[in-house]
Amino acid sequence: MAKPRLTSSSPASTTANGETSRIVSSEHLVSEKAPELSELEFGLILAWHAFARWMIRCMSAAGVKDVTATDVLVLHHVAHRDQEKKLADICFVLNIEDTHVVSYSLKKLMGIGLVQSVKRGKEVFFSITAEGQRVCLAYRDVRESCLMPGFSGTEEENARLGDVARLLRTLSGRYDQAARAASTAGL
Repeated sequence: MAKPRLTSSSPASTTANGETSRIVSSEHLVSEKAPELSELEFGLILAWHAFARWMIRCMSAAGVKDVTATDVLVLHHVAHRDQEKKLADICFVLNIEDTHVVSYSLKKLMGIGLVQSVKRGKEVFFSITAEGQRVCLAYRDVRESCLMPGFSGTEEENARLGDVARLLRTLSGRYDQAARAASTAGL
């Protein structure tokens, strides 16, 4: 079997001698066991940055500027199901290990009037404000008009999206487990 030719600037294709070129960000990390994983990792890098840029610009179009992708994720999760949430629960669902990152976003969102908090005993609960709800609905309108026209809405397309979503959740578990293993490896 021919070793795959790796590149970081051209699309994957088959060369004249039958080799497959793959787009990767770090050729030195490609594993013989699963060379496609490096291609996937590069795709994740590109997708994450595009998604983060999208969230920030969509939120700006919805009327809220100077927020980060994390701020947008936190806002939408606080709004989810219109139920109060604790900091630890927000971090858990968003898979953010550093609570101070989410805490900073919550303070920022409270400062601009999109999120509110209430203390009960030793626990602090966060919820969406009326203005936060309005912004989330405006975000949804921008999403519907700018992002959704690129999708057909067919059953086949939705099934493929569901398959990708399940694969991403599976991969997140593998990467989380590998992160735990690396933190105890003592290398």
